[in-house]
Amino acid sequence: MATIATTPQRRTLAGRFYVTMAAIFASIAFSGFFMTYWLQVARGTFNGSPMLHLHGLLFSFWTLFFLSQVVLMANGQRRNHRTWGLLGISLATAMLFTGLAVAIQGLEARLDAGYGDAARAFSIVPISGILLFAGLVTAAISNLKRPEWHKRLMLVATAGILQAAVARFFFLAATGGGGPGMRPGGGPPMPVENTIVAGFIVASLVVAAMIHDWRSHRRVHPAYWWGFGAMMLVQLSRPLLDQTEAWYRIAHF
Repeated sequence: MATIATTPQRRTLAGRFYVTMAAIFASIAFSGFFMTYWLQVARGTFNGSPMLHLHGLLFSFWTLFFLSQVVLMANGQRRNHRTWGLLGISLATAMLFTGLAVAIQGLEARLDAGYGDAARAFSIVPISGILLFAGLVTAAISNLKRPEWHKRLMLVATAGILQAAVARFFFLAATGGGGPGMRPGGGPPMPVENTIVAGFIVASLVVAAMIHDWRSHRRVHPAYWWGFGAMMLVQLSRPLLDQTEAWYRIAHF
């Protein structure tokens, strides 16, 4: 009887954990971009292309979508979760293309401003980031029939796109809170090495999920090891590849 009683309890605790993590993700996304996007849009001081607006809306909506999907599962609404999941596939696909489009626009703008190879080097950050997200979401969708894999890969994928939001906090600290029209991307590109701290902060969210797995199941699920490994591989390879001739050719292409 004790075993029978603990299984629903574990599912309830797991559901609460995923809802809490999804809520934290959404909070980071919206608070990180509040000063440099949402408030500026409200005041009419934001300077950016329509594609940049679409990109911001899609990526922000994803965190709310992820939260809603987690809440549905926590409440046992599996059928609704699967139905809305079709929207998630379309949303993730749109995010891939708008993310690449915005990365290319940013690269072109910095090249036009004369930043040359520094612009090409920094472009590895947004391009590798959106490709990592697409890869993890694809892996999660491929594991729909294995929910323990699916939900963990989705969590890692969503955590990965928060690096830009976390980096905004450093930008605001460096600029004294920013100002009207101020946002990252409008000036010289930072060295890729400077993005590692934000990347590690995002990775710590995945580590927290891995610790939860260990405490709940006395092991860390392989999905977390694969997802975390992919995240670290991308993060640590950027400073090694960003100034190589091979990457410059990719950026030029």
